[in-house]
Amino acid sequence: MSSHPVHHRTTTVDGHVIAYREAGPADAPVLLLLHGFPSSSHMFRDLLPLLADRYHLIAPDHLGFGRSDAPAAGDFPYSFDRLAEITGRFTEQLGLKEYALYIQDYGAPIGLRLALAHPERVTAIVTQNGNAYEEGLGADAWAPVLALIAERTPETEAPVRAISSPDGIRWQYLTGVADPTLVSPDAYEHDAALMARPGQGEIQLDLISDYGSNIALYPAFQEYFRTSRVPLLAVWGGGDEIFVPEGALAFRRDLPDAEIHLLPTGHFALETHAAQIAALIRDFLGRI
Repeated sequence: MSSHPVHHRTTTVDGHVIAYREAGPADAPVLLLLHGFPSSSHMFRDLLPLLADRYHLIAPDHLGFGRSDAPAAGDFPYSFDRLAEITGRFTEQLGLKEYALYIQDYGAPIGLRLALAHPERVTAIVTQNGNAYEEGLGADAWAPVLALIAERTPETEAPVRAISSPDGIRWQYLTGVADPTLVSPDAYEHDAALMARPGQGEIQLDLISDYGSNIALYPAFQEYFRTSRVPLLAVWGGGDEIFVPEGALAFRRDLPDAEIHLLPTGHFALETHAAQIAALIRDFLGRI
């Protein structure tokens, strides 16, 4: 276990306060950790102390999530392009010249946009249920989202709103987990409380309805994999019904040397397998 403390900091990017967690020596190799929906850097709370002796860890809360600012949907154009732009400026403001990426869920299209813009900055990728292939989209979980993407109406919004409900969030945390008693209720109750804040419903609908922009970029992400040959480690909850295991296995199509581990857990694999994932990361990045 690392003795390095985890700091909880903020900085201002484009007039918006961005909260982030930071740990590890300032002169160590950087690992930029990008969380998914409906979480925040809180999802990395168990992982950071396990890696902070060897790496400089930076885990921001995306705008609209966690402790970062959450301007109303009518005041800010929530899209994955905009979140990636803010994240890119965040890295530049912190002076991050190069870094490995840890991407999960929403963090994948955000982080991979950073890689497309500046491939020279990305030294490696750790993807934990962070998808870049259509075969990774679980059919049942994605049916209401794809309907919303096709046409945003009150009828298509209703089932997607349910994804952000306490029951919907709990389902994301527990589905596919071999032993659900290992998942602390603190995690999904924390996310549910933040998703219940005023204005969150519209923020999340704007982002989810924009998810089609990520699927449209899958071919560009895949071309980046082929041309860059970026080292990639997939540590994937094999029971995830949102981003299914086929999405993890697909990385080998473009990166034959990709290292893929399907773990007996779900979408939020760190809730049950933080120590195992940390060991895999240390081994993987130690060979880069």
